[in-house]
This record gives sequence, C-alpha cells and structure tokens, in this order.
Amino acid sequence: MRRVCVYCGSNPGRVSLYRDAATSLGEVLARSNLELVYGGASKGTMGILADAVLAGGGRVTGIIPSQLVAKEIAHHELSQLEVVDSMHARKARMAELADAFIALPGGYGTLDELAEILTWGQLAMHAKPCGLINVDGYFDHLIAHLDHAQAEGFLKPSHRAMLLTAPTAEALLEAFRDFQVSTETKWSD
Repeated sequence: MRRVCVYCGSNPGRVSLYRDAATSLGEVLARSNLELVYGGASKGTMGILADAVLAGGGRVTGIIPSQLVAKEIAHHELSQLEVVDSMHARKARMAELADAFIALPGGYGTLDELAEILTWGQLAMHAKPCGLINVDGYFDHLIAHLDHAQAEGFLKPSHRAMLLTAPTAEALLEAFRDFQVSTETKWSD
C-alpha cells in the first residue's frame, strides 16, 4: 500500500473531534510514508487533513473538478493538484490512484464517494480495502443500517464485511494490513 484515498468534509464539523481526527490521520499517513489522495480542497476537514500530511513531510495529491477551482477552494500548496472536468472524473481518478480508501465524518459527498467505491468493490471492479474512522460514534447509524441491510437480505455477509471500521487511524491501517478480498464477485441477488 502506497497511496490512501480519504473522503471527508469540505466543512470542519461542529466539534473539534472531527478536526482532531483529520489531523491525526494526516500525521499517521505522513509517518507511515503513505501518500494522501483526496478531493483537493483547502477547506474543512479536507484542508486540515492535507495540511497535516504536508506538515509531516508527506506527499499529497488532490483531485478537484474545475467548477470547484473557480470557487477558489482548491488547495494550491499540495505536492500535486489535478483539475478534472466533473465530480465523476474526480472519483474515478482518485480510485485509480489509491490502494485503499478511508472515510472520515462528512456529508453527502463523503457518503456518495464511499458508497460508490464500495459498490465498485462489490462488483469486483477493485480489490482494495475500504474503511471508516468512526470518530466518537459518528458512523454508528450507518453501520447499523448496513447491518440491517445484511439482516434483511440486501447485502451478502461477504459484501458487508468489505467495509472495515475502527475508532482511530492506526487501528484502521492495521485492519487494512489484514484485509482479504472476498472471492465472491456477484452482486446481491
């Protein structure tokens, strides 16, 4: 694993725990010599994360749609900033570059990116680990929903197991090291 894609918010969140988690993840990535791939913004937990990786001497690649550059939210101090035509192109490029995927607390964009990359894994379009850093229980309701979807027959157990969860960056990266992709490639019946 060389590059980790992180999905997180363009807002900082209501409490400092979310900002602290972004900083901690950035520090862990830099210490672990793992390059950050992310959405390229300078704002919110996205900017906090990128700044922490850079401050730790790490490398950061941002992928941002041209319409967001125009709104002046692009982070221009990155190791590399790629400007793409659309949100879809952004997600595809981040997936292409990354060896693993992490979601920090965020809103619709974070959920969209996480759901799409999990779906791609479910369809065997990639075999890369995906996980959540469950900061102070932020994702508890999502985790419960996915468990319910499995119980109701909408997710196979092997597909539900594709999403790893941990309370800290260190614990999630350790879980990634032990990750085994399922040999089951068929979409849920």
